[in-house]
Amino acid sequence: MLPMLADQHRMYVQQVFEMAELFGLETRNKYRIRDENGRDLLYAAEQQKGVLGFLFRQLFGHWRSFEVHFFDAARQPVMRGIHPFRFFFQCLELRSRDDRLIGTIERQFSIFTKRFHVHDAQGRVVLEVTSPLWKVWTFPFMRGGREQARVAKKWSGLGSELFTDRDNFLVEYLERSLTEDERALVLAAAIYVDLMYFEVKGEGGVINLFRN
Repeated sequence: MLPMLADQHRMYVQQVFEMAELFGLETRNKYRIRDENGRDLLYAAEQQKGVLGFLFRQLFGHWRSFEVHFFDAARQPVMRGIHPFRFFFQCLELRSRDDRLIGTIERQFSIFTKRFHVHDAQGRVVLEVTSPLWKVWTFPFMRGGREQARVAKKWSGLGSELFTDRDNFLVEYLERSLTEDERALVLAAAIYVDLMYFEVKGEGGVINLFRN
């Protein structure tokens, strides 16, 4: 499915800047995925389009339903993430180009930490993630008490952090034993982390009612 991931130890997921975000508007999320030498490996883009998609994006933030499609360097689709509408325990279902279920990423209940599980196609928990209080931008993927992979948000610059949703993430595969499906899920989890925990500047109306 994604054989290029097998040779990667470290990758960078960079959100593409959209000018409208400077004015407080939440745009369709787009990402460039590069290897550690700066070469483009993949692209990812949210597919919710049109007027309704725009309105839902402004009002419901990451609670909305949407899909994120992944493309290779030739712009051919390789997999897609499906996010259903949920107010609690948001999840991202990952499917291959031929619609095979790869696995799911599902948020877990937690008060003080960011916590989610990674499930394989059979529904088994294969990786557990809890962001520690002292490293709120770091997400270790654990199995049997051993760290298998890591996603970490990197500083994007003062202007980006204050005025836009432009985020950058480092994805590290720490264990060679990770399967191709698990590597794909970790990569998708970097975008899941961005949408769940860092896409806040454009959220409006309905979401603010729940926060007050």
